[in-house]
Amino acid sequence: MDAHYPKYLLYGILILGSWLISCLLHFQFFHLSLFSYGPGSGATFVLIPLSVPMALDASSLPAPPAVADDGPLRRLSSAAPSCQGRYVYMLDVPSRFNVLSDCVEGSPAFQDVWHVCSLMANVGMGPVLPPATGNGSDGDTGVIPNSGWYATDQYALEVIVHNRMRQYECLTDDPTAATALYVPYYPGLELQQHLCGFNATVRNGPSSEFLQWLSARPQWAAFGGRDHFMVVGKTTWMFRHKEGDDSGTQKVCGNNFLEQPESGNMTVLTYESNIWDRRDFAVPYPSYFHPTSAGEVSAWQARVRAAERPWLFAFAGARRANGTLAIRDRVIESCASSPSRCGFIDCSHGLEGSITCRSPRRLISVFASSRFCLQPRGDSYMRRSSVDAIMAGCIPVFFHEASTFKKQYRWHEPDPESSGNGGGRPYSVLIDPDELLEGKVDIEGVLARYTDEEVAAMREEVIKMIPRFLYKDPRVRFEGDTRDAFDIAFDEVMARIRRIKNGEDLGRFAADDVMVAKGS
Repeated sequence: MDAHYPKYLLYGILILGSWLISCLLHFQFFHLSLFSYGPGSGATFVLIPLSVPMALDASSLPAPPAVADDGPLRRLSSAAPSCQGRYVYMLDVPSRFNVLSDCVEGSPAFQDVWHVCSLMANVGMGPVLPPATGNGSDGDTGVIPNSGWYATDQYALEVIVHNRMRQYECLTDDPTAATALYVPYYPGLELQQHLCGFNATVRNGPSSEFLQWLSARPQWAAFGGRDHFMVVGKTTWMFRHKEGDDSGTQKVCGNNFLEQPESGNMTVLTYESNIWDRRDFAVPYPSYFHPTSAGEVSAWQARVRAAERPWLFAFAGARRANGTLAIRDRVIESCASSPSRCGFIDCSHGLEGSITCRSPRRLISVFASSRFCLQPRGDSYMRRSSVDAIMAGCIPVFFHEASTFKKQYRWHEPDPESSGNGGGRPYSVLIDPDELLEGKVDIEGVLARYTDEEVAAMREEVIKMIPRFLYKDPRVRFEGDTRDAFDIAFDEVMARIRRIKNGEDLGRFAADDVMVAKGS
């Protein structure tokens, strides 16, 4: 036995060594699998134990591979950390509620330039502007480039936002995982089919039917629609007609869509809100400019900054019948009395005037040649022309407090914190309408008091606002970090719905004072 002891001892050492090597190799493989393979390593699999020991911090575990589609699994992936609290579920609205369902490729409707299908071409941006003629016949002074500009209809925002939402990076197919639910319904385009002169049943019926369908969805029940949001491509007044409004002999326009309790529960974006009874949120009209990159925006800002401005002020519009808008009459009279100082686009000659005022090249060229752009109220307080003025680097002149960006586009006006001083630098003028109508002040006199330095400073503030008032091209991934009107409004909507879900009482907007330009 003693003679064979070394041999048995050697066998034992070999067996023990083999076992130790096996353990070490097993531990190394497990360690690498658990901590090294992940989405960034190039590996196509991840070894994760079925349970995690209490002593092991679960935060050290690698995330599972990113899921390619936008479905509910996406919320489990660390590939989109910015989606936390920003997931959106987009409702699938039946085609019977889609007024553009017949706008398919090859439809003869596209041959009619005034048909809704043509107006909403290019995902809502409208037809591409043809190149400038070069001889001035189109009113273009050479300021507008030949790309990035479209004949965008003023009521196209519902379609533009819908197509932006289709490209949103944090969509989910799981409504329970979503912070907010987007309703892709076009109440403005639907109303346009029977806007005025129809009885209440015709005007109210389609949108009422849609609200009944919407409120019957299982997604509605969770918060009674308070986590839903939508866009209405008209002013609030067109959707706030109440029972009894049809009792007179005057032709009635609009419907009661925003008077319905279902609409009242949602966050609704309109072109103009009622500042005395806020129940929706105003966002800018779409402009004609839809860039694809931050460089394109900067180039346009440089172009309007360098533009020569021979006119002191400009106005595009027409009188109202029977002098129903006296302030407009006074504005037009001011232009007529100072033709060398006012760039005037007359929209009063029927179809010809309408076509003239629908010419983006003519309109923007006149505004870009003027220091101030007059914005008297029209059918309501807000005008698309005020957004056109911003795009042209033209200082807007308002005549009613309810027309100011401070009261309407509160999300989009300059942030005082970034303006360089506590109250923010001025970028607009507000002329007291009563003093103007009473003859105590005149438009030219008020505007001529501003020095060249003051005008330059105000214009620079306006030019800085351009990105905040435009809507990017929704068909492409934007190059750069520019936040446009949609980005700003969307972030505000998401923040509002998060607060609603947290049970906060949001209250109403605070009333802010607005400085009025007086005669003294």
